[in-house]
Amino acid sequence: MTGAWGQGPGAAERFPTAAAAAKAGLLFAILYLAAPPAHPAWTLCGFHWLTGLDCPLCGLTRGLCAFAKGRFREAFAFNALTPLGFGMLFSLFWDHPLRGKLWNAGIVLFLVYGVWRVT
Repeated sequence: MTGAWGQGPGAAERFPTAAAAAKAGLLFAILYLAAPPAHPAWTLCGFHWLTGLDCPLCGLTRGLCAFAKGRFREAFAFNALTPLGFGMLFSLFWDHPLRGKLWNAGIVLFLVYGVWRVT
C-alpha cells in the first residue's frame, strides 16, 4: 500500500515497525537492568517443586538477563538454549515468515532438551 499520492509507505505503515522496535528496546533494557540471583532461594517452576529436576525452561530468565549483558558463558550455563530463547523472544517483534519456522524448531528443541535434562 502506498502513502499520500502514491509516494511509498505512509506513516501509518511505518508506525508498527517503530512501535515494535521501541517495545523490543524496552524489553532489552528490562533484561539488561534486571539482576536475578544466580542461585535463587526459591523457584517458581512447578515441575522443579514437584520433582527436584530442572525443566527445559529452568534458568532461562537468568540466562536471558545474562545474555542481554553480554555474559554468554554465564547465560549458557543457566540454560543451554538461552540464545535460542533470546532469538525466539525477540522474533515476536519481527513480522516475518521465518518467525513461525523459528518457533516451530525452537519448541521441538526445548522439548528434546527437556527430555535430555531430566534423564
